[in-house]
Amino acid sequence: MFNKMRLLIFGLILIFVASCSPKHSEIIVAEYGDYKIKMDEFEKAYAKNVGGIELAKKDSIANYNKFLDLFVNFNMKLRDAKVRGLQNDPKILEELETYKNNIGVSYYLEKELVEKGIKDLYDKRKYELRVSHLLVRNDKISDEEARKKAYEIAERIKNGAKFEDEVLANSDDQFSKNRGGDIYYITAGTVIPEFENVVYDTKVDSVNLTPLHTQYGYHIIKVTDKRKRIPQLRASHILFAKKGNNDSLNTAQLAKAKEVLERIKKGEDFAALAKEYSDDPGSKSNGGELGFFERRQMVQPFDEAAFNLNVNEVSDIVESQYGYHIIKVLGKTEYPSFEDEKQNLRNIYEKSRRKADYQKLLDTFSKEAKIITNDQVIKEIILNSDSALVNDEYWDSNLHQNFGDKTILIIDDQSFEFDKLISYLQQNPKNTNVILDEKSINSFINSFKEQKLLEIEIAKKLTNDVAFNDLMDDYKHGIVIFKLHEDEVWNKMKMDSTEIKNLYEKSKDNYFFPDRVQFKELYTVSDSLLDVCRKEVLSGKSFDEVLVAHKLKVRPENALYANELKEVGNNKFAKAAFELKKNGDISEIVSDEKGKSILKLVNKETSRLKSFDEAKPEVTSTYQDIESAQLENEYITRLKNTYKPKIFYDELSKAFKD
Repeated sequence: MFNKMRLLIFGLILIFVASCSPKHSEIIVAEYGDYKIKMDEFEKAYAKNVGGIELAKKDSIANYNKFLDLFVNFNMKLRDAKVRGLQNDPKILEELETYKNNIGVSYYLEKELVEKGIKDLYDKRKYELRVSHLLVRNDKISDEEARKKAYEIAERIKNGAKFEDEVLANSDDQFSKNRGGDIYYITAGTVIPEFENVVYDTKVDSVNLTPLHTQYGYHIIKVTDKRKRIPQLRASHILFAKKGNNDSLNTAQLAKAKEVLERIKKGEDFAALAKEYSDDPGSKSNGGELGFFERRQMVQPFDEAAFNLNVNEVSDIVESQYGYHIIKVLGKTEYPSFEDEKQNLRNIYEKSRRKADYQKLLDTFSKEAKIITNDQVIKEIILNSDSALVNDEYWDSNLHQNFGDKTILIIDDQSFEFDKLISYLQQNPKNTNVILDEKSINSFINSFKEQKLLEIEIAKKLTNDVAFNDLMDDYKHGIVIFKLHEDEVWNKMKMDSTEIKNLYEKSKDNYFFPDRVQFKELYTVSDSLLDVCRKEVLSGKSFDEVLVAHKLKVRPENALYANELKEVGNNKFAKAAFELKKNGDISEIVSDEKGKSILKLVNKETSRLKSFDEAKPEVTSTYQDIESAQLENEYITRLKNTYKPKIFYDELSKAFKD
């Protein structure tokens, strides 16, 4: 009974302790004034600082301690900034708003367009689809007539007409109409986006009966096959080339191909037979090896046969316009991981899809926003523009005086005056001195409206985006701390010339020139030419004269040595020049893998201490570092006296353990 009671009490104690123990994220790692820093804040900041949670987990307690010291100082500075009211400083707010607009648009487009777009591409490109289409062009007849014709054809197919018959009778695509409209296999990113979208939305052996309008006309699309995509195929072939239109010779070539195929089937080596019989000079010596290739890189009969073979399988005889092929597949690549393919997908997206997706987003925003263009004011501005230019002179012009404060655009509840348009234009150097006339003003207003529409609508979308708000907080913190340092350190720093000179005297051994050399070079890849040049120089011709006469070059890495003394360092040619005894001496030939050179010593100087004047920029920089560190320490000391921070280093043993 006693033991049972002990167990019960022990259990209650455990429950009590557990209930009293703070959650991992709530553990307090530091305090300053009335404020606390919790474990989740520390972990988030630390992981961001070192490049991610996994790297943070591997780090040492000593590094956690150092970072916490800095993090406490950082938080005390932020509190001090708030006490000073810097968060309401108009200049800081203006800078923050500008940054928010600029980075917000980039952030949103990357996240909502590019990242989603490349993920969609990745998923779609796992497959390839065989497609046929019927095209009704709209360049020979009106667009309305083309549309009407396409819809009539689609209706006939819906009512039982055969797709291929309609293609033969009506398609304006001369390439595919005699093949039932077949345009072979495609995958995402290889055709225009609107065509691709319909293809991927259409089931195999189905016809999409809603004609698709593109810049080419109206398409009725049929999907005939869908299969997993093989990114690349490695194959060999033996080619028996056709001999023009000579039927008897071509028949003989086909017979030879059949004979060689039988020998392969009986076990003879494919590569050896390719070397003996193939008429393809590009692959014959390699045993017929063609390397890796993608779908549609080869002529269609070859491509179709090769991509239907298994690894190490040999085809029957395949006829193309080039002749008769026997194909052997040597390997196939696997579909890559998303990370491995990401950059390629990004390139494809930027080239083929981004423009269409961007326009779709703009159209959506235009429907969601309330946009008012003040056409009357714009008309008056155009009439009174008087060929004004986009430059600083605008701000003294009559155009600015009379129309600068006039509203030209309203988006939702935000108004934009003509002056704001000019300020926007001046941010781009390409607009400098462009004449403000009817064409340019209308174009500029459209561009301005597009940018402001993006900024306003995206700002709404990002209101609750945690990652973006964190990014903005980081930037805001950076701005206010920069302002604090400006007030507490840089503006208080005094450049005392006497102290700078004293610092030099105390530490002059730290300021010295290494071995330096100045030389000229004649460089070529020709031994015989360099011998001639060396003889001419030794006979009294100047380096520059020989350089021009023989059209020689100077290595880019040696060009700077011609004008002034430069550190010898690890430069092979500088070392060779430095070893010459007196100014004007000519070197023997100095070679490397790029070519050969001869050198002329202009000047050299062995390592020496710098005079005060020579060292002054470095000494001044060192003095500034010392002064700023001292002022920073004084500022931190004042903050510590105010907030009396307490740091609980022992708690950091629990960091990243939850």
